[in-house]
Amino acid sequence: MYNTHSRPLPSIATGLTHYLAQIRKFPILTQEEETQFARRWRQLGDREAAYRLVTSHLRLVAKVAMRYRGYGLPIADIVSEGNIGLMQAVRRFDPERGVRLSTFALWWIKATIQEYVLRSWSMVKVSTNNAQKKLFFKLRQAKRAISAVEDGDLRPEQVQAIAARLEVPEREVVDMDRRLRGDVSLNSRNHDDPDADEAIERLVDPSPAQDEILADEHELAQRRQALRAAIQTLAPRERHIFTARQLTETPPTLEELAAEYGVSRERVRQIEQRAFEKIRLAMQPAGNSLKTATTVARNAVSVQSAQENRDRPLSASC
Repeated sequence: MYNTHSRPLPSIATGLTHYLAQIRKFPILTQEEETQFARRWRQLGDREAAYRLVTSHLRLVAKVAMRYRGYGLPIADIVSEGNIGLMQAVRRFDPERGVRLSTFALWWIKATIQEYVLRSWSMVKVSTNNAQKKLFFKLRQAKRAISAVEDGDLRPEQVQAIAARLEVPEREVVDMDRRLRGDVSLNSRNHDDPDADEAIERLVDPSPAQDEILADEHELAQRRQALRAAIQTLAPRERHIFTARQLTETPPTLEELAAEYGVSRERVRQIEQRAFEKIRLAMQPAGNSLKTATTVARNAVSVQSAQENRDRPLSASC
């Protein structure tokens, strides 16, 4: 009868040096022993076998974890995440495929550590698409390969070289290079000068300037006025068809207007087109766009309709 009780793994909370000394005491399994333990765990749920598989590969986790010490995160947390990946690999390991556990587990260990680093490295969440993930972990190495070690933004030729080397878009190379310099407080000052402006004061406001807003509002008001004047030049039937088709929230169909006026659908379409052309010609001398003006007028009708519905009192049946 195999053991079904799990034993605790060595804790890294006692210190890295002590932890490394502890895990070195666990023997490395031969391929035959590894296969035997894996079968016992997979087929019989023997926890002692799983324990032997995990402990024999703790040194592999520590070795991989040391590669991620440069991200400013506690090495104890990185090792712990790697151990989680190792246990996931042991749970899924199939010895009948002829692959060693160390080869299979390496991907799981790296994946869990990388997810932890991406999740914890910055206050600002790092995108986890494939290109950004590759850049996050390989950009420093790629910069060293082309001797791009100076401060500041990469030169265009350096960006092109790195993008080609890692097979990622150039824009993402620039974005990730800036992000890897670390988070910058909006209250920081240049060169720690107490008299310098804070970074937040140097941010550009993306909203339009007040004079631009006023100019746009004045222009739209002129277009609406020109549209109203142009509509008054139409014959009554033309004015009604144009207003109904172009300036109402739910325009009637050509068939509905044809039935109302006792004419064919094609005749209504011709009247609408003729009215549209008349208004376009009437607005041209003022340099107004009919398409823009009708859009503005239609939006105004929609807003007015919404306000009327909001202000209408509820009926007694409600």
